[in-house]
Amino acid sequence: MKTISGQLLKSMFISASNNVFNHYPEIDALNVFPVPDGDTGMNMNLTMSSGAKEISNRNDNNVSDIAKSFSRGLLMGARGNSGVITSQIFRGFAKYLEGKEEINAIDLAEALIAGKESSYKAVMRPVEGTILTVIRETSDSLMAKAEEGMSIEECFEIILKEAKSSLARTPELLPVLKDVGVVDSGGAGLVTIFEGMNKALIGEFVYKSLEGQQVVEEKDNLVQKGYDMELNFFLLKDGSKKQFIERNFRDFALHHGTDFLYSMVKEDRFNIKIQMLHPGTLLAYLQQFGEFETISITPHKEDKQEDKKVKSPRKENALIAVSSGEGLDELFRQVGVSVIVNGGQTMNPSAQDFLDAIKKANANNVFILPNNSNIVMAATQACEMIDDGTDARVIPSKTVPQGLVSALVFTNENKVDLNFNNMKAALKNVSSGSVTFAIKDTDIEGVHVTKNYYMGLRDKMIITCVKDKFEALRNLLSDMIKMDSSIVTIICGEDISDKEIKELNKDIAESYKDIQINIVSGKQPVYSFLVGVE
Repeated sequence: MKTISGQLLKSMFISASNNVFNHYPEIDALNVFPVPDGDTGMNMNLTMSSGAKEISNRNDNNVSDIAKSFSRGLLMGARGNSGVITSQIFRGFAKYLEGKEEINAIDLAEALIAGKESSYKAVMRPVEGTILTVIRETSDSLMAKAEEGMSIEECFEIILKEAKSSLARTPELLPVLKDVGVVDSGGAGLVTIFEGMNKALIGEFVYKSLEGQQVVEEKDNLVQKGYDMELNFFLLKDGSKKQFIERNFRDFALHHGTDFLYSMVKEDRFNIKIQMLHPGTLLAYLQQFGEFETISITPHKEDKQEDKKVKSPRKENALIAVSSGEGLDELFRQVGVSVIVNGGQTMNPSAQDFLDAIKKANANNVFILPNNSNIVMAATQACEMIDDGTDARVIPSKTVPQGLVSALVFTNENKVDLNFNNMKAALKNVSSGSVTFAIKDTDIEGVHVTKNYYMGLRDKMIITCVKDKFEALRNLLSDMIKMDSSIVTIICGEDISDKEIKELNKDIAESYKDIQINIVSGKQPVYSFLVGVE
């Protein structure tokens, strides 16, 4: 065929979304670092699903309206760096198609070029060997070869050939990929999108692989409300992940839930119904053991009265922080944060989640602390989408310790620009580290990593990998604490008991007598310890 109509483009987008859903675990598995945050596939899945949902009931016959609606859905649902970049690719794609009824070969090439340019502009420091490289080389290749009268099928042959070749070259551009023996996960996600689009084009529309089951795409978008909710899901155990122990799960669920029902459906599948204040905590916990098949989260009836409350007067300033865990939430509230967005390393919030949080903050000036490098772009994208006059700015905190230190320097007496500059400057005053378990055996940057051992990481550098989490913490502290260090903050996860915290306080204080040691319970999942050294 020579052109793409609006309804065909809709079919191609939905097919692409379904294809990503079917393959997101494989994309997640390409995670370079052996930490439990390999969620590129999930982020791209949820981002694409948001776009597909936006166009599912549209009957437009022109490509302009379909592309615009799809782009809007992606922008709202974008999460994680890969999801945001994907949304920007299709934002540029849609902008080029404004006012067009259909797409020919030249239009398709020009639209992809526009998508490439939009995605590069969204990234402050573009890194080659990533999804950016794949979209650049693919769009450039199609632009060079597209001709008047060329069929759309021929165009996609070029797109798929170059996208796959570009993806295969990513390890040559990004040494860490070559060391671990994988290709870039974001680039793999983009190839999966193109493959899904092509399938619909040639009459082989991709359906979601789980027949008869409704998949709720907005997994973590639904866990932001901060009140009791009902959670139903199936968990597919995966032998490559951490061993699932039913007793431990029951203890965790009963501790965090207000009403709990558990039933085993099959040997490797579980169905749980629970009412929780923060369902995201449970989702992050369970992600250690397998992959989610279906998730359904619905608000409690009592919380529907929220809309009836009288709206409070608009504040001058407000702080928003991303947090995961009751203790962390409380720590951020103590330093002045008024709105918590549930999420973190394994639960990246979407741009829509941040827009909702900004609205809830009800302030003229809003400062957002993402506290994770993979969340900064979604928060930034949300700030660019505000249209109610709120001055919302992102303080690019990449860790929880950075976020806490940054929030401490905020003061209502300062002007907006001064607060913004002071909070950004404070990020440089703290070195961040963490202790978590390894999800696979590997060798990376000279360190041998053993599955289920505990790693001590300074930023994203693996310092140590040992069997005992407390030994990992001590090794990490030894690396992080310098002669000029004055304050050390250790935030303990949900797997650290109160008794262990007391013993740790005594042990660390004796080892570092000239340094102020603060050890608190954050009750965060996945990470046994978060460390900040000032």
